[in-house]
Amino acid sequence: MLSKLWNTLNTLSSKKPLKYTLYLSAIIIFFAIILVPPIIGILLKVGTVQNVLDQPALMNTALVAIQNSFIIALIVAALDLLAGVPLAWLITRGKSRWLSVLDTFADIPFVVPTAALGYSILLFWSSSGGISSLFGYSLVSPGWLLVMLLHFTFSFPVVVRVIVGALLDYKMEYERAARTLGAPPLTAARTVTFPIIKPSLIAAFSLAFARSLSETGATFIVAGAFINGPVFIQGLKNQLASGLPAPITQATYEGGTVFASIILIVVSLVIFGLIRVLGQKLTLPFGKGLPLVEKKLSYKKTAWSRNSVALVVFIVIVLVPSLFVALPAFQAIATGNTLVQAFTGQSIWASFWQSLLLSYGLGAIVTVLGILAGIPMAILIARKTFGKLPSAILDTLINIPLIVPSIALGISLKFFWQGVPGIPEFLLLVFAHLSITYPYFVRSMSAAMERINVDMEEAARTLGARPFTVFKTIVLPITKYSILSGAIIVFTRSVSETGATLAVTSKLVTAPVLLVNWVNSVRGIIAPIAGVNALTVGLACGFLILFSFIILLVLRLLTRKGKV
Repeated sequence: MLSKLWNTLNTLSSKKPLKYTLYLSAIIIFFAIILVPPIIGILLKVGTVQNVLDQPALMNTALVAIQNSFIIALIVAALDLLAGVPLAWLITRGKSRWLSVLDTFADIPFVVPTAALGYSILLFWSSSGGISSLFGYSLVSPGWLLVMLLHFTFSFPVVVRVIVGALLDYKMEYERAARTLGAPPLTAARTVTFPIIKPSLIAAFSLAFARSLSETGATFIVAGAFINGPVFIQGLKNQLASGLPAPITQATYEGGTVFASIILIVVSLVIFGLIRVLGQKLTLPFGKGLPLVEKKLSYKKTAWSRNSVALVVFIVIVLVPSLFVALPAFQAIATGNTLVQAFTGQSIWASFWQSLLLSYGLGAIVTVLGILAGIPMAILIARKTFGKLPSAILDTLINIPLIVPSIALGISLKFFWQGVPGIPEFLLLVFAHLSITYPYFVRSMSAAMERINVDMEEAARTLGARPFTVFKTIVLPITKYSILSGAIIVFTRSVSETGATLAVTSKLVTAPVLLVNWVNSVRGIIAPIAGVNALTVGLACGFLILFSFIILLVLRLLTRKGKV
C-alpha cells in the first residue's frame, strides 16, 4: 500500500504542471489565509489613523513605544544568539543520554501561556516570594529590564530550536576532516560548521527579533511604566474598556492599533530586507581567528566551563523563572484535595480539561497544516524556483505575521473574517494560529534547505531520480531534524497563544485563555472566580507543562532513534 503511494507520488512529481500547481497552491494559501487577512483587516481601519495624527501627544507616545520595541528586540535577539548557540552545541555535541531531556526542557518557556509566563517572571524577579526574598527587596522591578528578561526567556527557545535542528542535520564529516588536519574543535566550528549553518543563524536571529516585537499580554504584565508597541496597543484597549485615566473613543483605539501596527510592519520589513541582503554578503569566519586562544578554549576543562555557563544561564534566567508559576502545584499535590478535584473533573476542572483538549487538538491540526503548506513554500524560497527577486520578496513577506503584535493580529483577523457569514469559530482559531505559527516553520525549513548543496540533487536527477525520490532520499534525511524543530515551534506556539485567540473567539476557550482568566482573578484584575486560587493556577500550569513536555520528549526520542 505504502509502496503504491510512493510510486504514485513519484509519477506525479515528474509532471511539471502538477509540480507548479503545488507551488502556486502554496503561494495562494499563504496570501489568502496567512498574509492578506491581517493586512486587509488593518487597511479596513486605516481611516481611523487620523484620530492619532490629530493628537500629537498620543502620536509621540506611539512613536516612542515603537522605538523602544525595536531597541529591545534587537538587543534580546543578539543575546539569544549569544546564549543559545552554546546550549544548542551542548545538546547536539554532548554524549549524555539525558541531553534529550535537556533539549525538551528548552521548549518549556514556549509551552507556558504567555500571560502565565509574564506572571511567572514577575513573581520570580519582583515578588517577595521569588528570588528577591534572598535579598530582602525587589531584585528587578517592573520596567525595561524585566521586559528584557521576559523577552529573552520566551525567545530563547526559538534560537535553540532552530540551531539544534541545523546542527543535527549538519554532517559532521566536514568538521571531523578539519579536526584531522589539526584544527582545534573551536577553530573547526568557526571555520567550517558556522559558515555552513549560517542561514540557520540568520533565521534564528530574525525569528527571535520578530517574536520580541509581537508579544503583548506577558509584556504588559511586567512593563510597569515602560511602554513599547504592544504595550501601547494593550494600554489603549484597557483605557477604552475602563474609561481611565482619560476616556478614548473606539475610533482612537482602532487608529492607535493600526498606526502602531503599520509602522512596526514597514520598519521591520526594511530591517528584514537588510538582514537578508547583508546576511548573504556576510562572510564567515571573521578574520583569521586566534588559534592559540581557540586551542586553549577547546580543552576539556574550558569546554566544561563553557557548558556550565550555558546551563547556568538557561536554568537561572530561562527555565526556573518560567516554571515558577507552577511551583504551587507541588503544594496542591501535598494537600491532596485539589489534586483529587482536578483528576475527577470537579468544579472548575471540567472546563480546564475541555480547554486543554481543545488546545492540543488545535495545535496538532495547525502543525500538520503548517508542515503541508510550509514545505513547498520553503522550497520555493530556498531554491529560488521563480527567480531571485520573487524569492526575496516571499522571504520578507513571510515575516509580517510575526511582526504584528498578537492582539493586533487577532483584531485585524476578526475585522477581515467577520465579513464572511457563517464561518465557524473553530476555523477562525485555526486561521489565527496558522497565521502566527506558519512563518516559524517556513523560516526554519528554508534555512535548512539553503544548507543543502544543489549539486547533490542535480546529480540524483541526472541519474534518473524523479523529484519526489530526490526529496525523499536526499532532502528529507538531511532536513528531518529541522522539520521536527519547526513542527515543535509551531505546536508549542499554538498551544501557548493567548492574545490573538482572545481577539477572535467568544465561545471556544483554549487552555491559555482559561489560564489568563484564572491569573487575572488571582491578581484581582477581574472579579474572583469561585474555586480559583494560586494553588489551582499553579496546578493547571503544571499539568499543561507536564503533558506538553511528555509529548515533545516522546516525539524527540522517536526521531532521534530514526523511527519517524
